[in-house]
Amino acid sequence: MIGALNQLVDAVEEAAGEQVEVAAVAARHGTTEYHLRRVFSSLAGMPVSEYVRRRRMSLAAADVVERSDDLLTIAVRYGYGSTEAFGRAFRAVHGIGLTEARRCGGPFRSQHQLKFRLTVEGNTPMHVRITDRAAFRLVGHTTRVPLIHDGVNPHIQAHVAAIPMVEHLRLKQLSNAAPAGLLQISDELDSAGTPGSELTYMHGVAITDDTPPPAGLEAIAVPAGSWAVFTTEGPHPHALQETWAAAAAEWLPSNPWRLRPGPSIVAVLEHNADFTTATCDLWLPVERA
Repeated sequence: MIGALNQLVDAVEEAAGEQVEVAAVAARHGTTEYHLRRVFSSLAGMPVSEYVRRRRMSLAAADVVERSDDLLTIAVRYGYGSTEAFGRAFRAVHGIGLTEARRCGGPFRSQHQLKFRLTVEGNTPMHVRITDRAAFRLVGHTTRVPLIHDGVNPHIQAHVAAIPMVEHLRLKQLSNAAPAGLLQISDELDSAGTPGSELTYMHGVAITDDTPPPAGLEAIAVPAGSWAVFTTEGPHPHALQETWAAAAAEWLPSNPWRLRPGPSIVAVLEHNADFTTATCDLWLPVERA
């Protein structure tokens, strides 16, 4: 995986203004574009698309200051069809416009070329098990919410709070498959994991594949496959979010598994009265790498 990530970085450098073929890099290393994008985003702290934009604007800054080419020529070189579009991207990265950059020579916000290296970490054991599951369904109440990596998501809080208590009890009674009980389900997540991008959030339960979906509830069909189940405990949701990050940064690169498309599921096993601490199982859909 480290080799695939560094080859992706090299592809960004070679592509200049052309499209970066993430899928081709993934295929050369026997993995999937979905998995490569998710791991890149987790380790780099930004999606591939944002790294490409920052890196190209860093290289473009030198061309703008040098003045050997007109601005339209530079814009086309880095994949933009007009100086206006190029100027907007340039300002978004550097905080100054093209004219000011040529006149003053900066300052610029440089994005250095990334280098992924294997370091000795993982000194904290992760409690994880691999389980194979037959096809099942997730049923419940869904909404679209923005992705927030750190802290409580107020949009999810508002959604769950708006569900009548009788519905919570109804859902608990419907649960007849693992993971058991009320679940926090995230689906249709942007493969890059971009903060602020939308995902489908479901407050629901798991039922067997042959159980008819109850009236009035949305359903997500989950195909048969393998799952990595991480047990977390501590401050909530901080411990859960830390485990997700560690799974991408440490566990996946060190084990013969990769993420596959599908919902991620959180089952709360126990929690204190105000839900500031909890023990949870984080279910991630995986396949052999």
